[in-house]
Amino acid sequence: MTSPFRTLDDAAVSGKRVLLRLDLNVPMEKGAISDTTRIDRALPTLGELIRKGAKTIILSHFGRPKNGPDTENSLRPLAGALSGCLGIAVHFASDCIGPAAAQAAAKLQNGDVLLLENTRFHAGEENNDPAFITALAANGDLYVNDAFSAAHRAHASTEGLAHLLPAYAGRGMQAELEALGKALDHPRRPVAAIVGGAKVSSKLELLANLSKKVDYLIIGGGMANTFLAAQGKNVGQSLCEMNLLDTARSVIEDARAAGCEILLPSDGVAAKEFRAHAPSRAVSVDHIAADEMILDIGPQSAARIEALLKSLKTLVWNGPFGAFEMQPFDAGTNAVARAAADLTAAGKLVTVGGGGDTVSALVQAGAADRFTYISTAGGAFLEWLEGKVLPGVEALRVR
Repeated sequence: MTSPFRTLDDAAVSGKRVLLRLDLNVPMEKGAISDTTRIDRALPTLGELIRKGAKTIILSHFGRPKNGPDTENSLRPLAGALSGCLGIAVHFASDCIGPAAAQAAAKLQNGDVLLLENTRFHAGEENNDPAFITALAANGDLYVNDAFSAAHRAHASTEGLAHLLPAYAGRGMQAELEALGKALDHPRRPVAAIVGGAKVSSKLELLANLSKKVDYLIIGGGMANTFLAAQGKNVGQSLCEMNLLDTARSVIEDARAAGCEILLPSDGVAAKEFRAHAPSRAVSVDHIAADEMILDIGPQSAARIEALLKSLKTLVWNGPFGAFEMQPFDAGTNAVARAAADLTAAGKLVTVGGGGDTVSALVQAGAADRFTYISTAGGAFLEWLEGKVLPGVEALRVR
């Protein structure tokens, strides 16, 4: 199927100055990168541009600087990290526009890589200011966006540049768009979505959009308690948004009208204390004691979901089933994650997971590397699932 987005397959980059938007907003601890996932995912695009003889000029934000340049939010340390990953020197410019950027860009030879300073050191970045966009574009012949995780923001370097220069999706962006397309836009059916996490209030738009697109909506985590309470269940001391019971009932009614079946836990793992290894019991959701809280789905619920997975062709996952950070309340998430991963490895299921807690839970379960695709995009992934238009993606669409 022809991609609806322009990709590197459509771009002639040899000898061209390529403004490459990456997301290098990586976590740092004591001056060292503590998680290189975002750098690792940029390497295919960087490697391809280097091999094809592009003059690659990297743009990225880092942190949330308040009043212009500061050492804490400088991208300078990332130049060394990129150099180590690529096996070539990555040059650095102390600004992303103006003389410093222009002079550094002018020195590039084919196959060279230059990292420009934090785009957020200029107010024009987040304001999507035309003058700032023009200043960025002055150093490029074409634009490649490989930062899906920032594509939900209409900023100068994520959206504005795509309207001034020939614009293309990098390989990471392309992989994300293809994976999400397979999951929701044109999935193999039956398709289900697992939606977990703490609160219904934070995922109302997500639930509303998914219920129109999937055949099964599996609700877990703290938010499942609100749905159980809406059905008249006593959830004891469990996390529950009692002010949203009518909303939960409306979600169920709307899903039913759309032909989507909602699955709620039939049993849970309940405890009287929120701590690791607290005394707990597996119990029907009809018999939660007044002083107990539900901290995980129970074994019957997990088994029911595992059985459903075997009938599916596509699964989208956002949010854990319980307090997965603590034993024994990780058991439900682990069991379902491993079952989904096994089916994926056997070629029977397409699995796409995303969201910070989801990624952590799938990694902890030893399932992440066997999923079809794991999105680390956070907010952009969630907004995609909510059916929202992502400015940085739309700017790459073939017209």
